[in-house]
Formats: sequence, C-alpha cells, structure tokens
Amino acid sequence: MGKRVSVFWVGGLLLLLCLRSPSAQAGEYVKYKDPNQPINVRIRDLMNRMTLEEKIGQMMQLERLTATPDIMRDYSIGSLLSGGGSVPRPQATAEEWINMVNEFQNGSLSSRLGIPMIYGIDAVHGHNNVYKATIFPHNIGLGATRDPDLVKRIGAATALEVRATGIPYAFAPCIAVCRDPTWGRCYESYSEDHRVVQEMTEIIVGLQGEIPPGLRKGFPYVGGRDKVAACAKHFVGDGGTVNGIDENNTVIDWHGLRSIHMPAYHNSISKGVSTVMVSYSSWNGKKMHANRNLITGFLKNKLKFRGFVISDYQGIDRITSPPLANYTYSLQTGIQAGIDMIMGIYSHTDFLDIVKSLVNKNVIPVTRINDAVRRILRVKFTLGLFENPYGDLSMVDQIGSQAHRDLAREAVRKSLVLLKNGDNVESPVLPLPKQAPRILVAGTHADNLGYQCGGWTITWQGVDGNNVTTGTTILNGILSTVHPSTEVVYSQTPDAEFVKSSNFSYGIVVVGETPYAEMFGDNANLTIPEPGLTTIKNVCGSVKCVVILISGRPLVIEPYLSSIDGLVAAWLPGTEGQGVADVLFGDYGFTGTLPRTWFRTVDQLPMNVGDAHYDPVFPFGFGLTTNPAV
Repeated sequence: MGKRVSVFWVGGLLLLLCLRSPSAQAGEYVKYKDPNQPINVRIRDLMNRMTLEEKIGQMMQLERLTATPDIMRDYSIGSLLSGGGSVPRPQATAEEWINMVNEFQNGSLSSRLGIPMIYGIDAVHGHNNVYKATIFPHNIGLGATRDPDLVKRIGAATALEVRATGIPYAFAPCIAVCRDPTWGRCYESYSEDHRVVQEMTEIIVGLQGEIPPGLRKGFPYVGGRDKVAACAKHFVGDGGTVNGIDENNTVIDWHGLRSIHMPAYHNSISKGVSTVMVSYSSWNGKKMHANRNLITGFLKNKLKFRGFVISDYQGIDRITSPPLANYTYSLQTGIQAGIDMIMGIYSHTDFLDIVKSLVNKNVIPVTRINDAVRRILRVKFTLGLFENPYGDLSMVDQIGSQAHRDLAREAVRKSLVLLKNGDNVESPVLPLPKQAPRILVAGTHADNLGYQCGGWTITWQGVDGNNVTTGTTILNGILSTVHPSTEVVYSQTPDAEFVKSSNFSYGIVVVGETPYAEMFGDNANLTIPEPGLTTIKNVCGSVKCVVILISGRPLVIEPYLSSIDGLVAAWLPGTEGQGVADVLFGDYGFTGTLPRTWFRTVDQLPMNVGDAHYDPVFPFGFGLTTNPAV
C-alpha cells in the first residue's frame, strides 16, 4: 500500500508541476508536453520557448555531489551522473537510489519549462555501483564467449537493474579495440579483433530494445521503461594508444583507424545507440575532444548519428595541458568540435558565463548550441522522460534477482578458456573428479569476491574482500560442487612442505591481478603478482594442479607452463563464482576461446592476430574444449 501511495504522490506532484508551468497557464495547449505529437514537433516547440541560458544548461552534466535540486531548477541543468563509487550512502538500497534521483528530478521539473534531467551511471558489467546488484564478467570475458545473444540478454538484465534504481542512462558499452594488453582498460574491450567487438554491440539491443522497422538510420531508440539509453564509447581509437598508455596518442593512418577502431560504431549507430562518448586519447597528436573532423564531420555528418555526443569526465578540461590551463579555449574548442553534453563540470556558473559570452560574441554560433540541445532533447523525448520522469519501486526486486544471477553464472561458464589440459590428449586433468579424499584450494583470489569482480565494482578502482556486495566466491562454488565426502582444505599461501606432506589428490590454485581501473592499470610488465607465482610454484611443484588465472588480460605464463597440469583463463568473472566450479568439475564443458592473443613475452607487444611476426604462446581464438562429465 505504501508503494502505491508513493507512486500516486509522485504522479500528483508531476501533474501539479505541469499545471503550474507558465507555458501551461490559462489552459494553453503546449505541444512539447503532448506525447501524441511527433518528437521533432515537440523539440521545435520546446526550443522556441527556451532562452539561451536554458539551452546552455541542458548541455551540462554535473556530478551529483556538486548539484542540488535548487541548482537543477535555477540553471535548467540537463543531466547528472554518479561517477565510480558515487552513491547515496555505502550499501544504499534501490529505494534510496530512487529517492535521491527523484529529489534531483523534482528540482528539474520545478524549472520554468519543466524539462526533466537525465541521470547517467557507469553500468559497465552490470549495475556495478550498486550494492547487491548482479556483477557480470567484464567485457574481455564476454568476448571469449563469442555469444552475441548472451550479451544481448546481459544488456537487458543490466537495463532492468539500472531502471530499478530510477536511472535511465548507462555509460555502456565500451567498444574499444584493445591492441596492447599493457593498457589498463583492456578488460573493458571485448577483443583485439574488431569483428568480435562488432558482434558484441548486440548488447545495445539488450540495453535499449529492438529497433522498430522503419526507424531512420542514426536516430536513437529506447523501447520502454524497462530499457535505458546506451552509450558507445570511447570515440575513437582509445584502444590503440602508443605503448598502451591510457589517454595517450593513437598513431595510425586513416585507413587503419577506419578498419580497426571505427567499425563497431557503424554497428552501434545502426542499432539505434542513443549517445556516443568521446575518448580522452588523441589521434595522431590531436585530442579527440577537439577533433571536429571526426566528431562532426564523420560521426554526425557521414555516419548520420542523431543522438547526442557526450564528453568523458572532465575530458574538455584536458584539451589543454595542464588541464584547465585555459578553460574558455577548451570549452570553445570542444563545443565547436561537436560535443553536445559536457560531463563533470567543475562550476556550472563559470560554464554558463563562458559559453554565453562565446555565443554572444559569435565565437560559438547559436546554431551549434541549437544542434546540441536538439540532440539532447531528442534522447529525452525518446526515453519518455517527459511522460515518466520519475523512478518508482516497481522494479526493485530486479536488483540481483536469481534470474540475473543465473544469467551471470551462464556467462562465467561460457567465458572460461581452457589453455592447458594435461600433457597430452590421452591424459586430461579436467574435468576434475568431484569425489576425492582430500583436495587443496589455494591462492589469494580463491575466496575474494572483490578480486574476482575487478575494477569498476562498487568503487571506481574496485574492492578487496567479501563484504563488498553479494555473490559466490570461487571457493564457495567449489565447496558446493564437490561430493560431501571430499575434504576441501583452503590455504591462501601454502608452503611447499605443507602441500607435499598433506596427501592431496589435487590442488586448485586461484591467483591473478588485483583490481584496477583506467590509468592505474597500465602495466608494462604483465607478470602474475606475488604471492601468486610463489603459490603456483609451491602447489604445482608438489601435487597435480589446476591454475585458474583471474585477470583483465593475458599475463606472462610461458615460464611456468611446464609445472602446471591444467590452466584456465577465467578473466574477471564477477559475482557468480559458481560458474567456474560448474565447468571445472564437468557439469558443463569448456567452450570459450581467446578474444586476444596470449603473448610469450612483453617484448613482443603490441602483437595482434594477422601481424607479420606472430608468435604467441596461445593464438587468438585458441581454446581447448571438454565434454560434460557423464
């Protein structure tokens, strides 16, 4: 009953605000408020009523910590976001998220024209900022599945969980083509091969819905209140920077840029993607946030993209070095390049004053402002925000639902890549027997939910431990799978003597990288961090062993292969560690294949499939298979 009263009150408030709007006084018919009017008619009517200040306000996206409902109302702010880890409170419930978003929306709807704001969030492997949400494998693992339908279903599940918190806009998917695994964002890339990335853009259909017949190419589409606006990012070439350095320079000719890094944008636009985010990186020395030829000339004019283009967080500021050295120049350059919405503005008043001055001085033509606002309003009308601006409690049970956890578990199973299975086909190690007298589980990553989820989980850089959200660790998955008579001994870092003297039937070692995101993950060495290597040595030198590698990319493994009996690349599987045990013990077979080349030494990098001197330890597309145990 309480829920119904809350929803009714919200609806009543919205109606009251509409009636109080100056545009609607004295019974005036207002076209932009009429859902039966074509979207272009509504946009034109609304823009004819807007002041320059209100238009500029629509181009701003503030971090929620710098906003208030009064700021939303007084400056007609177009959008808010939660950055990584920006939450109402630690372990906030869906209802608390909804209340927070709705409070800001109240401010927007109280403005002169009542234009709703659009709230965005990084939901890059599930609704990853939210406590108890389902965390899916990161993109590199999904690329290993080669299963576009699975990815589409993950998109649909993610949309439901995002909407369950009152948020209609997800900054996903990342369609980077990572060409060098030293890059700290490589796990956000589906593959080094653009064809795999193109296949995985099917996640957009899951997030936004199937586009209807007859939709004009390039126009955004969102298919209802259980869907969200998606964002293809980061335009363009972010995965090709020199030495894999985050936000660095991508040195490649026009043909290479178009044939490697651009194709997935064609697919995304054909599937109705609502927004495109610009990359921090440069192309041949020119900052992408300043690249008018690519943003306006190619993306908007050549590809006919009609959604809005959004900057990355404070990406406009970084047009200059150091950032903010000349904010007026940065705003002028970025907006004229074709960026419509600017994310992470440090001062909404400075932004308004500077852009207004640039327009009044005819430095930025008002037609450029109108183009930006038209695109932003098009997405808002497409989302139905003018009719349904508020979140409600009707979908809160979608957060971490069993159906979504089952889907994530399926994704984990399909993402696992079997790299070694015994010394020959006649003596495979996997699947492991469920019934054994005594087995060892070792490694820092066996019982650590944060580690198996990786970066962009609860916080920007990820977390350590099991009290961060809800899920199943790999150890718990093993414990629930083996025969009741099997004794499972867990020792995070056992010494060799302990292993030798304990009469284990076999050992399972789970080690890998600790969580990171963006530039904090840039790594020129790509070695398995200690104590991982020591644990492999101590266990695999003493008993038959299977190593499960938790990582956002291939790591140096060749020197240790001879001592390892079975090797599994599990990537960053997310909250559903049971999926690892499902395959490890033969309830399902291994089917995953490498989405990127597994190098021998970092001296070979960058090395990608098709290169002239291609000599990996495991090639792109490699993956041993097993049949389910009878």
